[in-house]
Amino acid sequence: MSVMSKRDFYEVLGVAKSADDKEVKKAYRRMAMKYHPDRNPDDAAAEDKFKEATEAYEILSDSQKRAAFDQYGHAGVDQQGGGGAGFSGGAGFSDIFGDVFGDIFGGAGGGGGGGRSRSTRGADLRYTLDLDLESAVKGKTVKIKVPSHVSCRPCGGSGAEKGSKPETCGTCHGAGQVRMQQGFFSVQQTCPHCRGQGKTIKNPCKSCHGAGAIEEQKTLSVKVPPGVDTGDRIRLAGEGEAGAQGGPSGDLYVQVSVKEHSIFVRDGKNLYCDVPISLVDAALGGELEVPTLDGRVNLKIPQETQTGKMFRLRGKGVAPVRGGAAGDLMCRVIVETPVNLSKKQKEILKSFQSTLGGSGDRKHAPKQHSWFEGVKSFFDDMKL
Repeated sequence: MSVMSKRDFYEVLGVAKSADDKEVKKAYRRMAMKYHPDRNPDDAAAEDKFKEATEAYEILSDSQKRAAFDQYGHAGVDQQGGGGAGFSGGAGFSDIFGDVFGDIFGGAGGGGGGGRSRSTRGADLRYTLDLDLESAVKGKTVKIKVPSHVSCRPCGGSGAEKGSKPETCGTCHGAGQVRMQQGFFSVQQTCPHCRGQGKTIKNPCKSCHGAGAIEEQKTLSVKVPPGVDTGDRIRLAGEGEAGAQGGPSGDLYVQVSVKEHSIFVRDGKNLYCDVPISLVDAALGGELEVPTLDGRVNLKIPQETQTGKMFRLRGKGVAPVRGGAAGDLMCRVIVETPVNLSKKQKEILKSFQSTLGGSGDRKHAPKQHSWFEGVKSFFDDMKL
């Protein structure tokens, strides 16, 4: 078609000479969709425009050919064998079509043989590991059993019975895709016969039934570092699902979940606990043993300690898994009111109470006295 060798390729695609590859590709896509023969059946003029645009795209999408065209015009690309309706030089028609429309229809053009290798990496797996607080703080090595798909040993992951091998799919000729007519376009879809693998198995392996992988339970050793907390993950490389067609295995992520403790509550690197004390110890002071994750320690209670008072035991918390100083143990004392009193004990308490000067005494119960004063002031203001 002589007109194709005379028109400026930039003019054909409607782009400036400064257009980048993305703009050239976008312009060609627009023209190809408009003038494609499948969309314009029995329209010779549309077909000529489509071929003209395709040749222009072939030249302008190739940096060397484009440079030659910019310097010498059509003579430069004709010398390279790039011009003409036959597309004898460089990429063929199906290659150009696949390059532009592959992102829409799922792959490059060409239904011929020699499909690319379809080995894929196996999926990553997650395992939730429940730990008690002591194990999370101090660290330990635990054994876990993980159900997983692993490469079939008898067939080596090929899926074919020993002594045989997968054969090239006769439908897609190994490409894994077939060209299907869809509306105005001839598009590519996954081959329904081989499901995109490009190969078929006539004699499936009896162990995996052609899947190339089998399910089994693996026993793995997980080293839990000291200081882990809920939400931390431990990665075991290559212990996930087996890859398809000989691809690498995925990874196993062990997700830590720390169980509630009967005494301690963890907040970051600090531990908290409630310590009940008697009314006498709170009033007169004393010393009592409190638990830590390292053993028992003595906690001195000063006299006149009020309920809710917080005591800090430095360094008795958790050493963070990522390094740093250990946290503290925060002990909150709870003054326990005596229960199940005998008649004599009640009489003793009443006698003791009479020595305090009544409820709300400023000297012996300053907080109670302040509270009553606040209530009295509140009601006095309401009367105004």
